[in-house]
Amino acid sequence: MRFRHPDGSIVHLSYCTNVHPAETLDGVRAQLRDHCEPVRRRLGRDRLGIGLWLAREAARVLINDPAELRALRAELDSRGLEVVTLNGFPYEGFGADEVKYRVYRPDWTEPERLAHTTDLARLLAALLPDDVTEGTISTLPLAWRTPYATDPGAAGTARAALTTLAQRLDALAELTGKSIRIGLEPEPGCTVETTADAIAPLTDVGHERIGICVDTCHLATSFEDPDTALDALTAAGIPVVKSQLSAALHAENPHLPEVRTALAAFAEPRFLHQTRTSTAAGLRGTDDLDEAVAGGALPDSTPWRAHFHVPLHAPPAPPLTSTLPVLRTTLARLVGGPVPLTRHLEVETYTWQALPAELRPRTRTQLADGIAAELTLARDLLVDLGLKELP
Repeated sequence: MRFRHPDGSIVHLSYCTNVHPAETLDGVRAQLRDHCEPVRRRLGRDRLGIGLWLAREAARVLINDPAELRALRAELDSRGLEVVTLNGFPYEGFGADEVKYRVYRPDWTEPERLAHTTDLARLLAALLPDDVTEGTISTLPLAWRTPYATDPGAAGTARAALTTLAQRLDALAELTGKSIRIGLEPEPGCTVETTADAIAPLTDVGHERIGICVDTCHLATSFEDPDTALDALTAAGIPVVKSQLSAALHAENPHLPEVRTALAAFAEPRFLHQTRTSTAAGLRGTDDLDEAVAGGALPDSTPWRAHFHVPLHAPPAPPLTSTLPVLRTTLARLVGGPVPLTRHLEVETYTWQALPAELRPRTRTQLADGIAAELTLARDLLVDLGLKELP
């Protein structure tokens, strides 16, 4: 979906296909047929943006077979789908029964991460619509905090990899005329947990094609103030490459038994749900929601937030809620001013099938309805900010 900003530039809104995990190219094609095109039809649109997730295996097939890449581009066009951004965070196995810590490997100290991201950049340059010259890719925020923090060479290795990537992106732009930018995506528990954590390593790399992806669920989980965060990034000259529009789980009174019971329903075995609370002594947290719910690991006199992407249009029932207000505030800062701070927005609720059983979509139709409702909410927010929806 495209929108014209009051300054005349085009802002793109898409939804991320990591909600339909597939490891192979055949699986990606099935996503387009069974999910993406039906969502487009529900929205009554001739064209829908998708934030494509290409696992390692699918990406390698496309890199090694130009005919397969041309066929994918043609299929996107025929189904009324366009790609301006990729989710390069998960490497493989995102559809496994248990993902948890595995999603953070390989990290930016390992050569596989650089190779895969380079492949994704080349693929995105080929998949961009003819009238679009800029693509973006979100990626791992360097690494999970351990063992990175205790390895004296880790920071230098990651910086060298990102510098090499920037050089390759420059060469790709010269070759294709397409500018691909990469955004580190801060996430709780990682080396770069917050936007503030991103400033030093991105300043060290010091390249305009390497910036930050602001995920509004992660921002909220870490209790970051959107205005403070974006002001600091602007002051440091760090570009907001893209933003993922998502909402975290919020518990205002975690000391109450009924709140703990409600939270426990969201503790599930597939994904990691880092949980945080902001205290007078600073941010406290656990790696997963079940640790927090069990008691003793977190103080419960202040609100808790958990890294669980809840549907934007359907916050959980009381006594829980979502951090949609943080998304609204962040979006207003990102695109509500005289000039947009980013032009690529991506709805990223990948946890539909991890919701408590009574909230999960049971059919493809229900899932498509839910994704369309999220995109409708995001569209309405953009229109309210003065952007004009384009055909």
